[in-house]
Amino acid sequence: MEALASFREYLNKFADLTESEFNLHLLPVCKVRRYGKKEVLTKEGEVENNFNYIAKGLIRKYYRKGNHEINTQISMEGHLIVSQESFHSRQPSEYFVETIEPSTVVSITHDDLEKVYSSSHRMEHLARLLITYAMVIKDRWQMQLVKMTPRERFLNFVTKNPELMQRVPQKFLASYLNIKPETFSRFKHLLRPHSKSSATH
Repeated sequence: MEALASFREYLNKFADLTESEFNLHLLPVCKVRRYGKKEVLTKEGEVENNFNYIAKGLIRKYYRKGNHEINTQISMEGHLIVSQESFHSRQPSEYFVETIEPSTVVSITHDDLEKVYSSSHRMEHLARLLITYAMVIKDRWQMQLVKMTPRERFLNFVTKNPELMQRVPQKFLASYLNIKPETFSRFKHLLRPHSKSSATH
């Protein structure tokens, strides 16, 4: 129930859901799923069927390019993770979604979510807010990749995500930030005092 309470708290950032609204519309379709470390939620080539809220743990989304894994999302507790294009278009996913740590997610299937949307105007409005938020976050990140230098991206990330710096393998972070591993190591060494001070905020 802790995972479901966390999910409801997350949704309340977008719409002030009453307990009865949550219990009526969402609770029946929510499924709590638990995964170990390095377990796959979604494979490339599969149609993404689950909208996932991370109640506990750390999950990444990536695609393969030759022998390399290119990370496009790394998210921890309190965030959503889904192969968005596949989920909405019902086409095969180009991404893998995989745990970095043992994780607990609250999932709703595509069909169930469609039923939730149609159950009330409030639910439809909530869905629109969630989708809009996800699109804004994605656009903002893509803009950072284009406009910021590798050093600026690194500094920005360290400042905003000190916990992820401790929990995520360096090779994943370097890929996510589009920084060469050796450059990432140099930044990390040079900015160690900075990251320590950031962690106190």
